[in-house]
Amino acid sequence: MISAQPTKNAQRPKVLISAYACRPGMGSEPGVGWNMIKQLVKYCDVWALTRADNRPFIEAELAKNPISGLHVVHCDLPSWARWWNYKGKGVQIHYYLWQIIAYFAARKLHQEVNFDLVHHVTYVKYWSPSFLSLLPVPFIWGPVGGGESAPKAFWGNFSLRGKVYEILRDLARTLGEQDPFLRLTAKRSILAWGTTEDTAMRLRQLGAKNIQVCNQIALSAAELTHLAQLLPSCSNSTIRFISIGRLLHWKGFDLGLRAFAQANLPDRAEYWIVGDGPELNRLKTLTEQLGIAHQVKFWGNLPREQVLEKLAGCLALVHPSLHESGGLVCMEAMAAGLPVLCLDLGGPGIQVTEQTGYKIKAHNPEQAVRDLATAMAQLAENPDRRSHMGQAGHKRVSELYNWEAKGQYIAQVYQEILAKNQQPPLAGHEMHLLNRKI
Repeated sequence: MISAQPTKNAQRPKVLISAYACRPGMGSEPGVGWNMIKQLVKYCDVWALTRADNRPFIEAELAKNPISGLHVVHCDLPSWARWWNYKGKGVQIHYYLWQIIAYFAARKLHQEVNFDLVHHVTYVKYWSPSFLSLLPVPFIWGPVGGGESAPKAFWGNFSLRGKVYEILRDLARTLGEQDPFLRLTAKRSILAWGTTEDTAMRLRQLGAKNIQVCNQIALSAAELTHLAQLLPSCSNSTIRFISIGRLLHWKGFDLGLRAFAQANLPDRAEYWIVGDGPELNRLKTLTEQLGIAHQVKFWGNLPREQVLEKLAGCLALVHPSLHESGGLVCMEAMAAGLPVLCLDLGGPGIQVTEQTGYKIKAHNPEQAVRDLATAMAQLAENPDRRSHMGQAGHKRVSELYNWEAKGQYIAQVYQEILAKNQQPPLAGHEMHLLNRKI
């Protein structure tokens, strides 16, 4: 593999990055967009194509910390059409329409700049096309995710709201996969990254030829340093587990509570839950039914620093999510030196190893709860195991899941693709399809 090194010479590749979500200092999709751009501009001249409402956040950051080689291009729907994204309720439709607007902006830019590569970064969503794939330039797609599904055996524990959500999610993906432009995006990708093997499988079905599994999330050097410096306030005699995140049915926090109740832990043991959401009342009712309400503390939403304080006060993170492409909280817990208990599904199932925590098979709820309970009991009884897993987790995240390493890796991939430069031109029927659509 070609070794990529930061460079400032005039021969740097010119890369167009599509980042619908892109804001400095944020997590989730906006953080992925910004951090990817921030790292890749070390190796390339980057034109970042993003939404107009990201402008004040990006400009404020660049005013404090200018970045050489970065050109930010803001575009959006006409003002009369932006109601699609009113309070985020029509964001998926807005996103699709924005892709069309972005294509025309990118086509004009390409005439002026003559890009070497085009890279779609956000949204990290496989079932919506990127019209930038239609440019006559090598196109990289992703990492994109969303191919993960909650195992059907677990649906029986979902509320009616949760079941409707899963049905609608499956329907949205199925309808999205019928879009000819999605299949064209897959076909024209010189490389398609899927966040998990589940998504990679769906990319193959869509016609992508060159597919790799690559996680979309990472931590910055500053975040890694900060997490490593957290002073654990959980003594060897304290038995306290924690779950962090939105209280949604697919997060599986009910499995964690059931496991806690089964683990035969001392009455002084505690389970902390940080976050809020529609499942809050169901989870509180469950603690009453299980007879553990006096041991469970619901902290609600907290500022990030307080969340990290709570994390440091526990012996392990419990994150039994049923479908998740990323799982940033698992990464943060490992960076802070805590073992992680998760299901062997999605992003967490890739991040966590036997050396850094417990990956529980997800055959059915009864088996998953039983195995989670066994893992809790083992961690509670063995401080040395907790310590060894925590150290291994910090080492794994530092080496594999930091933005600097991810940026260098992607830059190396860029160099290899540019050396081959095998992007095919649009076929006649594909150009006809494009003209008919837009």
